[in-house]
Amino acid sequence: MLFFYIRHGDPIYDPDSLTELGKKQADAVSKRLALYGIDKIYASSSNRAIQTAKPTCDLLKKDMEILDFANEIHAWNELTVVRDGRKRWLFDDPGMKELFTDESLLASGHKWYEHPELTEYKNGIERISENTVELFKSLGYERIDKTGKYKVLKHNDDRVALFAHAGFGLGFLSEVLCIPYPVFAIHFGICHTGMTVIEFKEENGFAIPKVLTLSSDSHLYREGLPTKYNNVVYF
Repeated sequence: MLFFYIRHGDPIYDPDSLTELGKKQADAVSKRLALYGIDKIYASSSNRAIQTAKPTCDLLKKDMEILDFANEIHAWNELTVVRDGRKRWLFDDPGMKELFTDESLLASGHKWYEHPELTEYKNGIERISENTVELFKSLGYERIDKTGKYKVLKHNDDRVALFAHAGFGLGFLSEVLCIPYPVFAIHFGICHTGMTVIEFKEENGFAIPKVLTLSSDSHLYREGLPTKYNNVVYF
């Protein structure tokens, strides 16, 4: 199985939708996915994710299945911190980034939330973890604890796509790959319509997910759209 994780296009957060640029980005990624072929399409229950998935559904004549657990509003309520009157993702907050790189915290691995300053985030990451495990089990892959290894319950050659978010996605992908959230969240980013492709290759009844590409935006380049990282110029 190949699993495609695609972030929504350039957003309007209130009301929840896409900008004109975001709609063009959604069209661009749909053309790329149509070349690959997608067998199953999931989307977060947010409008911006649904609007990003729709061009792909239209091109491939596929229905989308809505996954509410992937809606970013839940993660925004669970994996954020309020400091100096401002609410931020944990991975964007300077104080949390300092904590996330603390040697003793890193040594705790997947039990990072047992740190006295982080206990309130246990339920949020466990909610994402439990739903992620159930999703992949429904696709034929049963995760073996936090080993990064999956037991293959049924052979699956499908190409599966999930259109969702960055804030949720960092938690989700950390669970798929069994990389502790603090490590994954501060070292990786996902751009608008960035495409991450993960291979689940079966070997002797097991699969170890392997990232083939992370947050690729080559479809934007091909269509002549700006390739700024979330509208910020880096290159």
